[in-house]
Amino acid sequence: MKVIILGANHFGASLALSLIEEDNDVTLIDENPARLHDIQHRFDLRTIVGRGSHPDVLQRADADDADVLIALAEEDEVNIIACRIAHTIYNIPTKIAMVRTRAYLDERERLFGGDAIPIDVLVSPEQVVSRNISLLIDHPGALQIAEFGGGRLQLVCAVAREGGRLPGRRMDELPQILPGLPMRIAAFYRGDRAVFPDGDTRLQAGDEVFFIAPSGQMDEVTGALGWKEKPYRRIIIAGGGHIGSHLAELLQGGHHVKLIEADEQRARLLAERLDRVVVLHNNATSEAVLLEENIAHTDMFCALTSDDEDNILSAMLAKQLGARKVLALVNRSSYVEMVRRSRVGIDIPLFAQQASLGQLLRHLRKGDTVAVHSLRRGQAEALEIVAHGDARTSHVVGRSIGRLRLPPGAVIGAVVRGEEVLMASRELVIESDDHVVIFADRKKRIPDIEKLFQVSATFL
Repeated sequence: MKVIILGANHFGASLALSLIEEDNDVTLIDENPARLHDIQHRFDLRTIVGRGSHPDVLQRADADDADVLIALAEEDEVNIIACRIAHTIYNIPTKIAMVRTRAYLDERERLFGGDAIPIDVLVSPEQVVSRNISLLIDHPGALQIAEFGGGRLQLVCAVAREGGRLPGRRMDELPQILPGLPMRIAAFYRGDRAVFPDGDTRLQAGDEVFFIAPSGQMDEVTGALGWKEKPYRRIIIAGGGHIGSHLAELLQGGHHVKLIEADEQRARLLAERLDRVVVLHNNATSEAVLLEENIAHTDMFCALTSDDEDNILSAMLAKQLGARKVLALVNRSSYVEMVRRSRVGIDIPLFAQQASLGQLLRHLRKGDTVAVHSLRRGQAEALEIVAHGDARTSHVVGRSIGRLRLPPGAVIGAVVRGEEVLMASRELVIESDDHVVIFADRKKRIPDIEKLFQVSATFL
């Protein structure tokens, strides 16, 4: 596809890299030439300096020949106007825009789509990230949670710990250890090496395990992996931006939430909006502030400002002062890798782009892709794809999972059939309209998976 991306911010750069890896033709537009210069040195793409909402800039990007416009500029108005111009002047088939302003989002049904502002897909990464964090808070022990089948099914990443019932046991012993629990381990990572287990494979403490289970039953699996923790109730959020404020809104009522915001005007606004959250105007990187707010008795500290360094430092400080768990939002992939490999005390380094990238990718994939989740800092991926056709026109429908020619490193974890969740087995036969959940250890497997699920009128 020929894709135009507006905005060379962290999100735009991550999306550009992902699309380039999938052999798409990408043009990146930004007003900041320094941003583009840095990205052009790292990626194989075309860059244009200019304001993406100007018709002449889109013309220079060959908008009249583009398949998709993805507007990710910092200003909502730039994204909205760019989509209008892309539709009216250049007739770009698919228009995707990032919109963050609450006033626009509250009126999304009337403003966007149809005869109103022609935006085909409206994305709000901050809401996706805050939803992801709320799931991690609700399920202690999980490092990442991806939802499939309309929330009926979850893919969970957790580290196996000493003392758990599963570490040291073979895969074929799992039905005896967890009787009656429908679950499947799709893969696990031992260091940086992906392991696709068979019946004789034994889990070890320290393995990073990706398992699939029906929603509501994952805590039993994380418990068997060694995570037996009390629920998180006392939460401190550092940063009252789009992510921090939306997370506080999700948690208020069910948790005791404090939000620390450095900007006085923003703090006052949030205090008026979040009536069940304690909003504090202060700096979360201050030891005195954290001690005053009883950090030693905090279940989860979430550093969610727009500054990576502040998030890492405040999370490290909170952990040192006794917070039970700490999460730091990080935008730079190099920082995520640094935090992961070093022992700095941050329990969950959350890569912002990874958490929200799937919201965009699912609209750009071939076939009937319902959900996409980026895993392991973008190296791996899980997707939900709908099987169509019949035994004559499809490579998958009417065939058992054991007979499918999946690419190496791809594993079917489960199938959602109507309201029913079925764990994958070699004997399970795929039916038309099944939602198939697939784990892939590398993104380069995705085109082969998409091809496998394509319906052909001539396939016999």
